[in-house]
Amino acid sequence: MNQLELSAVVVQVQSLRFTPAGIPALNLVLEHESQITELDTTRVVKLQLKAVAFGVTAETLSRQGLVSDCCFQGFLANSRNGKGVVFHIQHFSKT
Repeated sequence: MNQLELSAVVVQVQSLRFTPAGIPALNLVLEHESQITELDTTRVVKLQLKAVAFGVTAETLSRQGLVSDCCFQGFLANSRNGKGVVFHIQHFSKT
């Protein structure tokens, strides 16, 4: 199963664009920071992740701009050029 739920902050938003089929699309960068216990040791986890949203989700996020403390849900896929991973956001909510 390919399903991801991530608490993150939007740190970069590109302009809303449209696919050749006319679907709204938005590219963004998310930043996450948390503490996780691994092998009885607390570890600080920080990451930046490229993300994309389509349709109503893209339109809503484009109006939000840089937002903090959101919960994003979606799935991971290879980027179009095959270098790296992109988080496809299907739903989000402010926390």
